[in-house]
Amino acid sequence: MSFEMTKGLFKYDFTDQHAILGIPLDAEFNDIRKRYMKIARRLHSDTCSFESQADKDWANQFLSKVVNPAYNKFSKESDRKEYNLLLTAIGKRVAKEQAKMQIESEAAKQLVTAQNWEEAYKTAVSKLALKQYESVKETQEAINQISELNMVYLLRKERTGGGGVAPTSPPKAVTSTSTEKTAAAATPATVTPPPPPPKPENSPAEAYCRRAQGFMDSKSYAKAILELKEGVKRDPKHSKAHALLAMCYLQQDQATMAKLEMNKALASNPEEPTALEVKKKLEQASAKAKKGDDKPGFFASLFGGKKK
Repeated sequence: MSFEMTKGLFKYDFTDQHAILGIPLDAEFNDIRKRYMKIARRLHSDTCSFESQADKDWANQFLSKVVNPAYNKFSKESDRKEYNLLLTAIGKRVAKEQAKMQIESEAAKQLVTAQNWEEAYKTAVSKLALKQYESVKETQEAINQISELNMVYLLRKERTGGGGVAPTSPPKAVTSTSTEKTAAAATPATVTPPPPPPKPENSPAEAYCRRAQGFMDSKSYAKAILELKEGVKRDPKHSKAHALLAMCYLQQDQATMAKLEMNKALASNPEEPTALEVKKKLEQASAKAKKGDDKPGFFASLFGGKKK
């Protein structure tokens, strides 16, 4: 049985649990629970009213493999926190890649230009949710359409700054007038010293580090790497972001990448504690590998060796 959803936020390799449950992105947990209970009664084999046995089997499988995992993502505080962090990152990605965005449903197209867009969003989601689990065909189509609405909602949230730091437009080039040019020529040129680098606590990368640390605490290193890569884009010399990246790569046995990020971190701050910890671990692994105590091929890239 195919349960594949391919539109909206699902295009970003993201499982849109809100769309599966037919709830808006800002739904409270009590509302999520009520919605889940309603869907469970609809799809469970003992209470499912679908006509054909094939549809009943599909409903039961969809409940256990798609709906239950979606609800479980909201049941535990740690899972809910991780999911919300990932959703925030997806929102930033949607805003960044909006030129590539593809919208098919009419409701999502209208939401792009709606004046009272937050109210329009909730109304559209609620309307789709009413018939979301009426049939096999309607279920997956409704999920796709709700996920498109979620995608547009995140985009508009980012535009207004509600999803974090709102994207800013690059400054427009200013053409000097002839009067300004004359004044500039008459005024001796002065050299303005470059602004000092931002303090770590004021760096735009710091927020990414905090989110990444949460992922690292739950051993979700791939997600942490995504956050940290965005962080170093905002502040390429942020030693902590590079150090955390090094630690993530180390945990994934990517020694070459770990060493690269460690060096970047120490170049910015020779006393960066996480980078020094990574350095120590790499040196220990290097010593073991040279003695033949480590598993074959592990950290071989550090010494130019090849995996056999």
